[in-house]
Amino acid sequence: MTGTPGASDPEQAVADPRDYVENGLILIGCSKSGHNLTPECIELALANRHGLVTGATGTGKTVTLQILAEGFSAAGVPVFAADIKGDLSGIAAKGEPTPKLVERAEEIGLKRYGNTAFPTVFWDIFGTDGHPVRATVEEMGPLLLSRLMELTEPQEGVLNIAFRWAADEREAGDKKMSILDLKDLRSVIDEMGKRAATLRSKYGHVAPATVGVIQRRLLVLEEQGAAKFFGEPALDIIDFLKLAPDGRGIVNILAAEKLMNTPRLYATFLLWLLTELFDRLPEVGDLDKPKLVFLFDEAHLLFNEAPKAVLEQVERVTRLIRSKGVGVYYVTQSPGDVPDRVSAQLGNRIQHALRAFTPKEQKAIRAAAQTFRPNPDIDTERTIQELKVGEALVSLLHGGGEPSMVQRTLIRPPMSRVGPLTARERQAALDADKGNYQKYGTLLDRESAYERLQARNTTVGRFKERFSSLIRGKG
Repeated sequence: MTGTPGASDPEQAVADPRDYVENGLILIGCSKSGHNLTPECIELALANRHGLVTGATGTGKTVTLQILAEGFSAAGVPVFAADIKGDLSGIAAKGEPTPKLVERAEEIGLKRYGNTAFPTVFWDIFGTDGHPVRATVEEMGPLLLSRLMELTEPQEGVLNIAFRWAADEREAGDKKMSILDLKDLRSVIDEMGKRAATLRSKYGHVAPATVGVIQRRLLVLEEQGAAKFFGEPALDIIDFLKLAPDGRGIVNILAAEKLMNTPRLYATFLLWLLTELFDRLPEVGDLDKPKLVFLFDEAHLLFNEAPKAVLEQVERVTRLIRSKGVGVYYVTQSPGDVPDRVSAQLGNRIQHALRAFTPKEQKAIRAAAQTFRPNPDIDTERTIQELKVGEALVSLLHGGGEPSMVQRTLIRPPMSRVGPLTARERQAALDADKGNYQKYGTLLDRESAYERLQARNTTVGRFKERFSSLIRGKG
């Protein structure tokens, strides 16, 4: 993977991303000891042991995400990544051999440094900068939905009753009483409020005030654009596991610039994706390489003010999803953003620079340094503050799964574009992706709880409901 410095002449470059994937290893960069260069690599067989990428704003985390996505793609591993600033979209375009990138390639002694694009699919909850991503309300479930709406425990209880009542109605014969989108949920909550007296004996008390609060929170969600996320056709999570015709893994990019205006929706959506992967994928044990790598940027949003039940779900999914062949890489500013029980599951670690201007920040740097396996040649705590842009402290799993000693590492230059696609380039990529457009491009609005409850509340509907058993007997 490395060679003589100066061998990265762009005129002689062979732009083959497989140059950075050899013998089950993905090149991250090189550490230096005197004049010696040592490749720092993620072992594909241990990539499902998860990872953590941290560092202050402007220290090079986005480029590190890019070279991680490039490496896994080149190894035939599909990738899902949230694009917070839009810069990660450049992975779909061939990069330019700028002087800084060529200099870095020479500095770490790459045999060949060239540029190429990577197979990419764009997704967007709002359906503007990517193919629409949707889930039904029932798929999201009451736990995540309660967090999204910031409900109290009693309010969450009423939401659980809504899901249970709709399920019981389907069991009783009304197969279309499904809660697919927000208008379905609003109708079910409203109907429960009207039927509170008759439902109390079976489901418990449904207070009118609680019904009102949930309806108001649903209205807030709709104003934030969440209504575009809930509905059909729902995302088939298996579509994230595809390979390009040349065998490279497809990089699935979630356009998250607008989504970050509603950070709770962003975090809840990505937790739902992780949960869906966990629920849908079969147990596969340890593979030669992951089936999917999930890059979760701004991961602190997942844990901020999260109730105990949500934190337990994150910990459980993170701990167990590796047996489904999925590697999860959390990306945030400080290791302290991730709870200890989750952080303990993250074996591959890349730490960019942190700055300390206050006692609290100094304490955070000390804690970050203690997460690495010590290297007698490196003062880890001091080095974290001295790292330049494009440098990182790296400790990666190897052998039987033990972490390597921390190394000060120069991150390799990306082969794809550093910076975003233009609007025209993004649209061209979407237009070319006809399969996903045909599958997800048109919103479906089939008959569900909203329509069923509207029909019930007509004169004929009320008659049919009252005498439903008699009608079914005659039918």
